[in-house]
Amino acid sequence: MRVGLTGGIAAGKSTVAEHLKEMGAYLIDYDQLAREVVEPHGEGMQAIVREFGPDAMMSDGSLNRQWMAEHVFSFEADPNSRKRLDDIEHPLIFRCATQMEHEIGQAPNRGPCGTFPLGGVIVHDVPLLAEVMEVIPFRFDHILTIEAPERVRIARMMSTRGMSREQAEDRIRHQPSSQQREAIADVVIDSTQPIEQMFECLDMLFARWLSDFRIRNAVKAESRLSAKRN
Repeated sequence: MRVGLTGGIAAGKSTVAEHLKEMGAYLIDYDQLAREVVEPHGEGMQAIVREFGPDAMMSDGSLNRQWMAEHVFSFEADPNSRKRLDDIEHPLIFRCATQMEHEIGQAPNRGPCGTFPLGGVIVHDVPLLAEVMEVIPFRFDHILTIEAPERVRIARMMSTRGMSREQAEDRIRHQPSSQQREAIADVVIDSTQPIEQMFECLDMLFARWLSDFRIRNAVKAESRLSAKRN
C-alpha cells in the first residue's frame, strides 16, 4: 500500500513521517533524496552548475544553498529559475524513489501474496506532492496532508530555522497552497492539535491501512488459488 505524505513547510510533516516510520511504515523521504541528488560531483550537481553557473557550487564541490535560495526562491529571482531547477532535480529524485521501492520489494520478509513486505505500507514523504502529481511516476492508495496556519509556520521557521520573515514568506510562496494540498488528499491532519491527539489519529489511520492491505492481499491470494484450481 502506497501512501503519499505532504504538507506545508514547517507544518509538522517530519514529525508525522517519523511516527509512521516508528509504527512500521517504510519511509521514502524526498527531502533526503533531494540532498542526495546534489551531492558533490554527482550528476545533479554537475547539471546545476551547467544551468546556473559556477556560483551555484561551493569551493568544496557542494551546492551553494544560500546562493541558490536567493536566485530561485527570493522575490527578485527569475520566475523561471524554479522550473529550471525542478527539471534537473525531479527526474533524479523520482529515479531514486523508484529504486528504493524496488529494494523494499526485494526485502527478505516480503509477503507471498505480493511484491511488498509484510506490513506493506510505504510512505512517500513528498513536500511538493500537489505540484508534481501529474509527473510523479507513482499512484497512491491514500494521500495525507499535514496542515497548520501560515502565521504558525512562519513563526516556526523564524524561531527554529533562523529565517527572516521575508525568507519564510518566500518559501511558502513557492509551495502549493493549503487548498491545493487538501484537494488531492483524502486525510487532513491539523498539526496544531496536542501531539498526543495527533498521534492517536495517526495510529488509527495506520491500523486501518494495514487492515485494508491484508484484506487486499487475502483476496489476491484467493484469486490465485482459484485460478490454479481452474
